[in-house]
Amino acid sequence: MRAIVQQAFGGPEVLQVAEVERPRPLPTEVLVRVKAIGVNPVEGIIRSGAFPLHGEPPFILGWDVSGVVEHVVPGTSRFNEGDEVFGMPLFPRAAGAYAEFVAAPSRHFARKPAGLTHPQAAAIPLAGLTAWQSLVEVAQVGPGERVLIHAGAGGVGHLAIQIAKAHGAYVITTASAAKHDFLRALGADEVIDYQAVDFAEAVTGVDTVLELIGGDYADRSLRTLRPGGLLVTAIARSDTELAARTRQSGFRFAGVSVEPDYVGLEAMAALAEKGQLRPHVGHAFPLAEAAAAHELIESGHVTGKVVLEP
Repeated sequence: MRAIVQQAFGGPEVLQVAEVERPRPLPTEVLVRVKAIGVNPVEGIIRSGAFPLHGEPPFILGWDVSGVVEHVVPGTSRFNEGDEVFGMPLFPRAAGAYAEFVAAPSRHFARKPAGLTHPQAAAIPLAGLTAWQSLVEVAQVGPGERVLIHAGAGGVGHLAIQIAKAHGAYVITTASAAKHDFLRALGADEVIDYQAVDFAEAVTGVDTVLELIGGDYADRSLRTLRPGGLLVTAIARSDTELAARTRQSGFRFAGVSVEPDYVGLEAMAALAEKGQLRPHVGHAFPLAEAAAAHELIESGHVTGKVVLEP
């Protein structure tokens, strides 16, 4: 099969097309013929060597896939050959998703929503599960609660807005002015131009902040929280000093690391089928142009998600 293999750490140019052996599924696993692959910022960091999660190259990046079940190992009962599925298998271990086939545990996949294309479905798993686990499982966001979501036009942010709205929240988000109409169309109640306004001065009484940027955003976000409010961060999740400052200030702290979860995938698929969750694919590239996809991701000017198509 064709895959994108990198032989060394470096810039996007290290991502090269190669012919590799098709993976063989183990007991409890399925072999999926990949139709689309979601590209995530963390993959660029791994590629560069700044976060050597997979050890030394060579390796194949990627987790987000949507495709068709090609083979089911006997004894595995969730899917049949020909079923359309999507998922984020094996994270944070290597899944090798930048490829034409992926083999992984069947319980790391869910049935693809019929109303979504494969590129749209591939845009959901890592970003969507980050949002779902942060807002639904950790924060338990409910009707009338005020939620501040940073980087609302990004991969996680644009799904988080829709998930929070589906659970009845009042959603405030930050983004550049050019993206405000897009975010209002997703359901955001308030959109703040972070380039023109200090969100920490403009927002108060927030129940939950979802922090997706890093830097000083987490500390500044504390000023927006109501007493006892919750700061959820997917960036500074291991920052014990930030956690201590948050609690000393009378707020709650939660660091989130996304995990494979077919239950969350199925819940988001249900929202998609009801028209309450619509992933936005900003750009789609052929698999062989993975380097160009990484260049775009690293430009910081992506709306929604970037996907690859084998």
